[in-house]
Amino acid sequence: MKTLTLGLAAASLAGTAMAADMGAVDEPIKLAVNEWTGQHITTHIAGEMLKQAGYQVEYVTAGYMNMYQAMSDGEIHAAVEIWSSNVSDDYAVKVEDGGIVELGDLELAAKEGIAYPAHVADMCPGLPAWEALKECAQNFATAETIPQGRLVDYPADWGTPGADRMTGLELPFKAVPAGSEGALIAELRASTERQTPLLITFWQPHWAMSAYDVQFVDLPVGEEACFNDPAWGPNPNAVNDCDFSPTRIFKAAWAGMEEKWPAAHEILSNYTLSVDAQQPMMGEVDVDGKPVEEVVAAWMAENEQVWRPVVDAATE
Repeated sequence: MKTLTLGLAAASLAGTAMAADMGAVDEPIKLAVNEWTGQHITTHIAGEMLKQAGYQVEYVTAGYMNMYQAMSDGEIHAAVEIWSSNVSDDYAVKVEDGGIVELGDLELAAKEGIAYPAHVADMCPGLPAWEALKECAQNFATAETIPQGRLVDYPADWGTPGADRMTGLELPFKAVPAGSEGALIAELRASTERQTPLLITFWQPHWAMSAYDVQFVDLPVGEEACFNDPAWGPNPNAVNDCDFSPTRIFKAAWAGMEEKWPAAHEILSNYTLSVDAQQPMMGEVDVDGKPVEEVVAAWMAENEQVWRPVVDAATE
């Protein structure tokens, strides 16, 4: 199974003659574990690659929006799935201050947006066009939102991207934060099983996109002016009257990592992961109930020809 990009393999092999020092192998490298299943998988693959190289690894539970101070302080050493469309302002501050450095793209193709299970299109004629939501919002209303429709937004500590778009596009919906990724999935499952209306902020890659036939609302294309210039877009009085900006998923580390663990820094810099690899593993964890560690171990065993050159290039 070809699960990492060809470019990665080529780049890694090309660097074989320039193997880095291992550094402080007696001290653990601490990787941030955030709130969603895909990130757990991404992080554990990275961690297992580091272990194969000869490092000690600790997985540290860390809030996605507020982990950057700890990373800048060297209490967390790397985070390997950061979404550009939903990262706190503190990240940029810590990069500018020199406490954090980027390690390059993860190359995980991604999209975020306002979404709905496919059956909901019958309850809101005109979908996927966003304008249709103006006329059918009452179909999404609940006791806590009436007369507005309900949008199930990301958990509060992930930011408020759904709410921002409801405001920007003047859509008559109230954004209600979900409690967790699991709560978002429960909403999709219940809506699909009961054939009830649901509008939700969601993303891909995610196994639920296929399991519940989730579709994205067509919003005005997101570009930089939308987020800074109220005059841009369909609402001349507000920003965020557009779709999410194109998402880049990247890796970052404590600025001292390269000096302390040179080979580990090289491994994480060259590490990439594809949607085709990640999404099936997410289904094994969230649908089949398998532990992340078990799923990642199976992937590592089946794909050694893909990840091993990355480790070898940094260590031999």
